[in-house]
Amino acid sequence: MGVKAGPPEVPSPPGRASLAPAWPRPTLPPSPQSRELGTLQVLGTLAMLWLGGVALIYLLWQVPHLPTWGQWQPTRSPACDFRPAWEPPGQEDQGPDSCQLVLVESIPQDLPFAAGSPSARPLAQAWLQLLDAAQESVHIASYYWSLTGPDIGVNDTSALLGEALLRKLQHVLDRNISLAVATSHPTLARNSTDLQALAARGAQVRHVPMGRLTGGVLHSKFWVVDGQHVYVGSANMDWRSLTQVKELGTVIYNCSRLARDLEKTFQTYWVLGAPKAVLPKHWPQNFSSHINRFQPLCARFDGVPTTAYFSASPPELCPHGRTRDLDALLAVMRGARQFIYASVMDYFPTTRFTHPARYWPVLDNALREAAFNRGVHVRLLVSCWLNTDPRMFPYLRSLQAFSDPSAGISVDVKVFIVPVGNHSNIPFSRVSHSKFMVTEKAAYIGTSNWSEDYFSSTSGVGLVVSQRASATEPGQSTVQEELRQLFERDWSSRYAVGLDGQAQGQDCAWQD
Repeated sequence: MGVKAGPPEVPSPPGRASLAPAWPRPTLPPSPQSRELGTLQVLGTLAMLWLGGVALIYLLWQVPHLPTWGQWQPTRSPACDFRPAWEPPGQEDQGPDSCQLVLVESIPQDLPFAAGSPSARPLAQAWLQLLDAAQESVHIASYYWSLTGPDIGVNDTSALLGEALLRKLQHVLDRNISLAVATSHPTLARNSTDLQALAARGAQVRHVPMGRLTGGVLHSKFWVVDGQHVYVGSANMDWRSLTQVKELGTVIYNCSRLARDLEKTFQTYWVLGAPKAVLPKHWPQNFSSHINRFQPLCARFDGVPTTAYFSASPPELCPHGRTRDLDALLAVMRGARQFIYASVMDYFPTTRFTHPARYWPVLDNALREAAFNRGVHVRLLVSCWLNTDPRMFPYLRSLQAFSDPSAGISVDVKVFIVPVGNHSNIPFSRVSHSKFMVTEKAAYIGTSNWSEDYFSSTSGVGLVVSQRASATEPGQSTVQEELRQLFERDWSSRYAVGLDGQAQGQDCAWQD
């Protein structure tokens, strides 16, 4: 797009001097009073210059110590409890109350909950509806693709939903809608033909060599549709994510500011998937984010005052203004005053994929600090399945042992076991794959397991949302409350088991 020409230059109006008489004024000798006044003016000017110089020297000394724009601690605006008072114009969504957030989940087949238990919208339904609604573009970031049973040599009816999703994606391309995919290289799904079939119909696919670039993998899982709608959550583009694995995420509809912001993270993957791409020392300005934990989007979601922002990992993939994923998690923990409920697949206060492993107690310490210093009730729900590393259990027991009800320290740990039942023929399934955390103040929905590598070298994204309870209509609940109810459903179910009965990973093979 060309630059529009500006208006023609207009001559400046004549100055006031042009209105003065043409002849010079007579020069009079200065009086004693005027000489005294002139001396005082000179002394005053010198004093002002001296004070200004001192102030300038102090400012130059202080500049390196000042926080950057994204580091200022905001005050709350009287007009919007969630928006920083100094927020730039346009940060608050001034349009109609169009943003809508819906929690979505996958419940594995043969995993019934008690009648009347809370539930979220089925993930498969939400994905298919997003593709039906697409008009211009669908951008997907996913660790790997495996939407059909033959990909893993399995003939099972539970793969039908994944195959329907693949057909829907092909139909999207037939409607001349742009489909762009960023996925990890190398990928887990070695025999998958999904992306080949989509590329043959016109999809653009880039395999991002995260191993070479950061030492990790592309572990993110999100969609951006038409620059208006987004999905983010734990589910990969895998048919098992729809019927065999327990997943949780969210879809945000009609929220272009958030969608465009998440698109910037997709674009970081896209440029790194180009041939011979290298990590830039400094990301160009157009990748910068103006929505972060210090400047969250302040809008109304279904009429409810809401703040929201996306975080990312690793730090190398956080252009200016982007909140780091670890910082987002820690900020949500630090803000809790009543409870912290977290559901993750793996929990290791160490590295997982470096040799030798390093101790990394950042999140573990944050949970302990919240429980000890502020009396926050901590609950941690961790997955237990056939592929669970038994070395995780000593760390979980250590955290559980920190609890001391007599001293007001409350830390509870359970493992969640999805019964295998008659699905033993399906590898890498029957597991709770969710990665979320909720407090009374905020909800965090992410894509990363809780160990050091996921925040230092592996790509991931997180969404932090906070809604004001006092502004909800009767019968309407905040996203924090909805997520808390889903967590408590899982926590109180018969699939959540205390640590006493789980000594080794093989104990997680609950056949039921």
